[in-house]
Amino acid sequence: KSKIAADFAVGNEPDVIQYFTDANASDVLAADKFVTIDEIKAEYPDYGGDTLPAALEAATNPDGVQRAVPTTGYWEGLYCNKDLFDHFGLELPTDWEKFVTAIVTFRANNIIPIAVSLNNVPHYWIEFLILSSAGKDSYETVPVSAQEDWYKGLHVFKILRDMGAFPTDTDTIDNDYAGELFKNKQAAMQLDGSWYLGGIPDQDNTVLCSFPVIPGGKAEAGFMVGGISSGFYITKKAWKDPDKRDAAVKFIMAHTNSKAVTSYWGGNGQAAAKVEPIDNMSPLGISGLNYSSGATSISSPIDSRISQEAYNTLTAGIVDISAGARTSEDLLNEVLDIDKGH
Repeated sequence: KSKIAADFAVGNEPDVIQYFTDANASDVLAADKFVTIDEIKAEYPDYGGDTLPAALEAATNPDGVQRAVPTTGYWEGLYCNKDLFDHFGLELPTDWEKFVTAIVTFRANNIIPIAVSLNNVPHYWIEFLILSSAGKDSYETVPVSAQEDWYKGLHVFKILRDMGAFPTDTDTIDNDYAGELFKNKQAAMQLDGSWYLGGIPDQDNTVLCSFPVIPGGKAEAGFMVGGISSGFYITKKAWKDPDKRDAAVKFIMAHTNSKAVTSYWGGNGQAAAKVEPIDNMSPLGISGLNYSSGATSISSPIDSRISQEAYNTLTAGIVDISAGARTSEDLLNEVLDIDKGH
């Protein structure tokens, strides 16, 4: 990474490069040597044509400009044991009402509605609840002090706990144990990442579902937490050279079209382009593909925007919020104060 930044600083940059799109690219972006996608599309309208709009937007650089065409990434989503939903005649939790109905029904029938360890890994729930409440723009901007659409999302931890949504021992179990509850069908739902998919034993009756928008939430249905942190760039050096411009564009289009992305992706994580299921893909794998391809927006987790110490304080405070021992507004103010000190 430092060698690449040094090359860009001394005018030794390549014609095309696959590189970070997030804050990790700041040194190289500061050199201002990449062509924007808008500039390229003005001459080559089909550039990045197979790329999913939400994926292209997710690859936007921190300054709000799109320069890179992504290939793959990861997603996070709500895994559901569909056979349990079917057994009790429940619809999948695609909206808040169905979500609450499922929680109440499962709890009444001695099935844990949501497998989660609030003391160990509440991370995915933090992300989705704040994003659901605040909406994409607010979620992607770190507030100066606790704002209502953020702490309202965190307060849902208490609402869910009061409903009996979590394991009774969620304060003491670890994340692995929570995962076993879901895999063994003792729990109906679990929020986790794309990397979790391959380890689920029942690939036939497990599905992914878009996370519901909470009451009064500002998110657009179909929102998703995920990460697309690299992509292909064209440098201004290549763009200004008539002998290289066309070759550079064709090279990147060859590496970012649906066929190329299918081979990069290989059925794991997020495909940034429109792809078909690969051979021998399980029903769960296909469900993950459909879920991630259908996302209306992709937002990276909060830990990519605040200091590690601040994020650790946030995750450590969730048990207290869920139990009503502390308000979400109070926790959020502490987290943001720590972040300001960094």
